[in-house]
Amino acid sequence: MVGGGQGAYIGNIHRLAARLDGQWQLVAGAFDVDPERGRAFALSQGLDPARSYGTWQEMIAAEAARPDRMEAVAICTPNFTHYPIAKALIEAGFDVICEKPLTATLADAVALEQLARDSGRFVGVTYTYSGYPMVHEARVRVAAGEIGAVRTVQVEYPLEWMATAIEQQGNAQAVWRTDPVKNGRGGSIGDIGTHAYHLAGFVSGLTLDSLTADLATFVSGRALDDNAHVMLRYQGGARGLLWSSQVAIGHSNGVRLRVFGGTGSLQWYQEQPNELILTPLEGRVQVVKRGAPDLSEDAQARTRTPPGHPEGYLEAFANLYAGFAEAIRARAEGREPDAIGRNLPTAWDGLKGVAFVEAVVDSAEAADQPWLRPVAV
Repeated sequence: MVGGGQGAYIGNIHRLAARLDGQWQLVAGAFDVDPERGRAFALSQGLDPARSYGTWQEMIAAEAARPDRMEAVAICTPNFTHYPIAKALIEAGFDVICEKPLTATLADAVALEQLARDSGRFVGVTYTYSGYPMVHEARVRVAAGEIGAVRTVQVEYPLEWMATAIEQQGNAQAVWRTDPVKNGRGGSIGDIGTHAYHLAGFVSGLTLDSLTADLATFVSGRALDDNAHVMLRYQGGARGLLWSSQVAIGHSNGVRLRVFGGTGSLQWYQEQPNELILTPLEGRVQVVKRGAPDLSEDAQARTRTPPGHPEGYLEAFANLYAGFAEAIRARAEGREPDAIGRNLPTAWDGLKGVAFVEAVVDSAEAADQPWLRPVAV
């Protein structure tokens, strides 16, 4: 692992998720920009002192020379470091698991995705919400035509944690997320809007054609947006709406997806992740529960407990890690991966996410927004 040391929320999530199914073992790490602090954290995790590194450059060089070298590296650092670290790892022959967004700039995302394809290395991107069993169930049902041709997609990701200027009070996670150099051009749209964009496309199967965006910065002193509204047009004529916000008081992690077709609709809420709401045209509302025996193979492969025993965020994250492990093993063995190792977010999805953020910011900065017109009353 690179980054994700003491006090880093997402690093601990990666470690917990990797351990859950026994498919991964943490063997080496460069956990902090401060070498001594990073080494101390590595020792606290039970790592061999010889594999507790001060820098990621040191780790790559040392591990590349070991007969028992690490196989893959999880990148849990701020956005602007993703590209150089991932590039160096791929060139040294290692597989990569990268936090989203894949990179801070579109040019870097294009280069990294090309490098991944040319090298044959696996690059997984942790779009967490595509790890939920009922998200996969929704995807399968949409693809099977259960709600007819998709007409409208509505997706949102509201949070309240940055409703005040916590970056000015020393919150380390907020400090880099509000810095355009370290975070990239998109604030809320890059941090959480990219999750919503991936979720909408993953379930609906639609390809985005164009968009119109309105970005706002409500907390004084911020250089990046903390709220985004985006109108989406998909290939084939479907429409969509996306809302991401870091200042939505009352929402802890309110991811919600609604897909409306010609003969029905599907709804999924991240805070009630074990249920999928299916409404057929002129039919009764149906609650489809995780763990039911008639669910798709994709959903069943990501389910550990029967209905009534909730599974949530950590299990979804662990499903990604289990899938990444299966995909890497299948590649090594020259076979097709089983269900858990299919339909995973990879470098291509990461590239699309960065391109989406760039298009949103470009749209918001354009002077000819269609709604920026005087309205006669």
